[in-house]
Order: sequence, then structure tokens, then C-alpha cells
Amino acid sequence: MHYKEIIKKVSEMMPKECEVTKIEPEGLSMVIYLKNIEAFYKSDTLIKELATAIKKKVTIRTDPAALAPVDKAKKLIESLIPAEAGVKGISFVPEMSEVHIEAMKSGLVIGKGGSLLKEIMLKTGWSPMVIRAPTMPSVTLDGVRKITVVEAAERKKFLIEIGKKICQPNPTSDWIRVVGLGGFKEVGRSCLLVQTQNSKVLIDVGVNASTSDTARAYPYLNMLGFSMGELDAVVISHGHMDHMGFLPYLFAYGYEGPVYCTPPTRELMVLLQQDYINLCKKSLNIEPLYSKKDIHNELKHIIPVDYGEVVDITPEIKMTLYNAGHILGSSSVHLHIGEGAHNLVYSGDLKFGFTRLFDPANIRFPRLETLLIESTYGGRNDISLNRYDSEMRLTNIIEETIAKRGKVLIPVFAVGRSQEILLVLEEYVRKHPEFQIPIYIDGMVLEASAIHTAYPEYLREQLQRRILSDRSPFENPLIRIAKGTDKETIVGGEPAIILAPSGMLAGGPSAEYLRMMADDEKNSLIFVGYQSSLSLGHKIQNGMKEVPTIGDDGKTKLLKINMRVETAEGFSGHSDRAQLMAYLKNLRPTPERVITMHGDLNKTEDFARSAGMLLRKESRAMGDLEAYRLR
Repeated sequence: MHYKEIIKKVSEMMPKECEVTKIEPEGLSMVIYLKNIEAFYKSDTLIKELATAIKKKVTIRTDPAALAPVDKAKKLIESLIPAEAGVKGISFVPEMSEVHIEAMKSGLVIGKGGSLLKEIMLKTGWSPMVIRAPTMPSVTLDGVRKITVVEAAERKKFLIEIGKKICQPNPTSDWIRVVGLGGFKEVGRSCLLVQTQNSKVLIDVGVNASTSDTARAYPYLNMLGFSMGELDAVVISHGHMDHMGFLPYLFAYGYEGPVYCTPPTRELMVLLQQDYINLCKKSLNIEPLYSKKDIHNELKHIIPVDYGEVVDITPEIKMTLYNAGHILGSSSVHLHIGEGAHNLVYSGDLKFGFTRLFDPANIRFPRLETLLIESTYGGRNDISLNRYDSEMRLTNIIEETIAKRGKVLIPVFAVGRSQEILLVLEEYVRKHPEFQIPIYIDGMVLEASAIHTAYPEYLREQLQRRILSDRSPFENPLIRIAKGTDKETIVGGEPAIILAPSGMLAGGPSAEYLRMMADDEKNSLIFVGYQSSLSLGHKIQNGMKEVPTIGDDGKTKLLKINMRVETAEGFSGHSDRAQLMAYLKNLRPTPERVITMHGDLNKTEDFARSAGMLLRKESRAMGDLEAYRLR
């Protein structure tokens, strides 16, 4: 339905006493401005009737002329919200007629059945948007939330433009195809083009951060066959660099369209992309492809989407994001193309097994013909330890190292594995009160953990309850923050556990600690996550005792690895072979076609064969630069 037809339909349905002043498409919503909000609230079903009639999300706002003055509105809001809600800030966004209320206990701001929000809107006219404050300080969250307010005018203009593009008659396409632009028969630089006659959508735009070889580090965007400006949308499955690290480059070179992802993915992207710029300059000795200005521009174009929310991203494609169980906010992407012409699921990185952080990946979709599934551990022999044994192995190595007065270095991905390992260690500390060894977190681990506390609804229920009741496991007294020059003090001090990114030792704090700790045989290095075949971590994990590193003077030196090197399997955010097969077996509906991706060549091909035999359906491993017609 064309947006002008939608506006006409809404105008006809709205009661005259509401005094509608403007109706306009804004991103994924149809926004209705009223002078008389009280008249609108007389009907409990009107907003549902509107959404059903136009098949769009409906947002109600007060006409700017009818808003209470900011000073008066702020005082009134402060008087209505109970003190125990822990309000951290109140920001007004006149361009949207919104007031953003950041609070520790957002439920108390919402009120029973939304009663307090309704009262705020009726008494002030401002539409309250409740934002959960993290339990720990976060520069990233503060920055992202500030930009949404400061850039509101420009952002509104962008959203209206996108809304008009989306609200067009549904075109008919004779064909649908997918093109692998990165991350096929390899791990890193994930990028998939989904294309029809009328739509062009990219899912993920990653970098391979474990190599400085530009031929292998970036997706094949030069093979798109059209300009960046012709892209309709970009969807980001989750906030790891191999899935979103190249996104700011698109904005540096002409893309001005929308980016869809979950709210926590937005924050994690900003955190990791900014760190990537620093990593390029300091550790990889290469010039980054984009600047912080490009990240800022990217942020203005992100449209957050919650799990289960069905949204139009082009006139012919509807998108829904589902929990993938991999990291905070990670998604499997479901695309409904045309009027039921084809349904595609891009699994993203998925975990269909137990973790302390998340529920297992979603396995229920409304319709499904083609599944693109990751195969990181899809090889026949990729069976990991059960979780109990994994945790016992990790804590036993730590105990043995501490007994020798050594220190433990655990290279972690700042997002995901670091929080998972922290939860394991925190529980161990609670069960063993005599264990008083400090756990140092370095680099971005603190920021990433803080972001987790701002989105408890994305975590397992037990963990949600702990965060919401001010018992966050990320704030145990033994968890300490390592800052700047503290590295030498930590390494030269008493026994300790150190969690530091990057997880593959590709620069960052973990590589610095390694240089200081490698020579001492009392120390231990424990790998808990995937090591790319190109990474330094992979070389050390596979027994290399002398590895080249770049010293502070910029010169390459050989580093002797005398410390104990171990691998504690079972903590990966990826499914192992057994979990991948279980995912396929339990998936509903059963797909007609399976395409494997995100795995080394032999693993993707092996898993494709096994998937085909299990489901008795078409199955294949697609390679980079291959195009496959789905319809």
C-alpha cells in the first residue's frame, strides 16, 4: 500500500475529536500527531485497529504546539516517578515530541500496565521512552544515547525518507538470488547479498581482523555490480567484527540507507568498530579504512529492531530477527520475500546448546524454504566437551597455575566469551569463598559487560533476575579493572587471572600480556574460543614455541613461549557438530534447501553432505563470489 493511501486510511479511521494535525511515515512506523491525546485514550482498541488496517506499527504523538514547556514537564515527570526507580537522566527530543527517561528500574517508570507512561503523556503531552540504565558506567552507551538526542532533526528527516520508500505497492519479482561476498568456505568477512529484480539487501558486512592481507580481509563489495547508493538496506546479525566491521566503510563510500539490527547490537558495533580503528594503528600497523566520523554517520542510520518484530525493509521484503544464542543481541534473520514467494533464514552465528548467558537459538519460523547456516564447527570430528567437564577443566588449570604462584592469561573476545567466562569464574568464587585470587579484566571487557547489564531482557531468566535485583555477577568484588600501565604491576605481582581481548591474540591487551608473561613457565595461557587458521593464537595453540611479535619499537622479534599452553573447549558461542545437527533436526518447518557458510572449506562441505542426508533435502556449500538462484 502506498504511504499516501495509508495516510488517507488513517485519516478516515481517526475520531475527529482527536484533532489530527499530521500523519507521516517515519522509518518502520506510521506516526500520528494529535492535539487531543486524551480523546485518543478513550478507546482501548483504536491503536490496534489502526495497526491491523494498515499492517504497520502505529506511533501516537502530541502536536508540538500542544506540548507542555520543557521545565514544567520535567518537574512533573520527576514528581510522578518514584525515587526508587533510580532515574539517571531525562532528555527531551522536541523533533519527535519524545522525552527519554533513563532509569535503573525501568518497570517502575512504566507502571502497572503502562499506567505511569500514560499519565506522563496525558499531563505533559510528551511521549515517554523508557531506557534502562546499565548497572556499571558505560561511555559507549552514554555516547550512543546522546547522539540519538543531538542528531534527532537529521535522523527524523532520514526516517521519513525511508518510511516513504518502504510504503510503496508490493512489486512482483520473477527471480530471487543470493551472492556470497565473504564468509563462504571461510571464517571472517561475512557478507551476503540477497537480490531480486526490485530489492538489494546486504546481510552482514564483516572484516577478517586476524589478517592484514587486504585480499583476504574485506568482503568482495567491488563485485556487487551496482553502486552503494542502490542498496535498499543492510541487516547486521550481531556485533562481532567479522559480521559488521566493514559497515562504516559503506558510509565512507556513498551508502546512505538504513541499517537494521537489535538495540544491543548497535551499541556493541560502535564499541568494537572504534577499537578496530585503534587496533589498526597500534597493532596491525595499517591505516584503518574508516574514521570515527564514519561510525558516527553509521549510527545515525541504524534502525533498531527487537526480536520477533515483523518489519518491512523494502516494499517486497519483510524481516524478522530471532535469538541466535551466540552473543548479546545476536540474530537469525528471517526474510519473507514477495507475497509468500520465498522465505529465507540466515542463521548468523548460532548456539543451539547451553550457555550461562543466553537461551538456545530459536528453531521456530513461520515459513522457511532456504536456510543459510554457519558451519564453524561443522566437521565430523568437531564434538566439544560437555559443559560441566569444560568448566572443571578450566578451573583445574587455574588452580594448578595458582598453586605454582603463576598467573593465568585467558585471551577472550570482548563481547560474548569474556562475559561467559566471568560467569563461570564468579560462580566458582561464590562456591569457594577461600579462593581470593583477583580476576582482572582489561580492554573492552568492562564496557561490553556494562552493555549486557543494560539489556537484561536478552539474557537467560536467572541472569536477568540477578541484574534486576542489583546482584549483577559482573560486579563481584574480586573482579577488578586493569587500567593502562597496570599491566606491568599485575604481571609482576601476586597470582592473578587476566581476561583480555583480543581472543585470537591479534593485537590488543592480550598480545601485550603475552609478551610479558610468555617466558615464565609458572604462567598459563588458556584458549577458550575459536582460533582462526591465520591467527597468532592458532599458531601457539598448535605448538609453536617461537612466534614473531612486534615490539614497542615497531621491530619484529621472536617471542619464546615457555608458559603452559592449554585449550578449554566447550565455551564457544558457536554450536559444535552435534548441536548443529540437533538444530537441523528440530528446525520447524524443515527447509527445502540448506546452504552452508561460515566455516573452513572442508567443514562447510562435510556439513552440507551430512545436512542433506539428515533432511533428505538439497544441500550444498557455497563459496565466495558464487551466486545461487533460489527462485
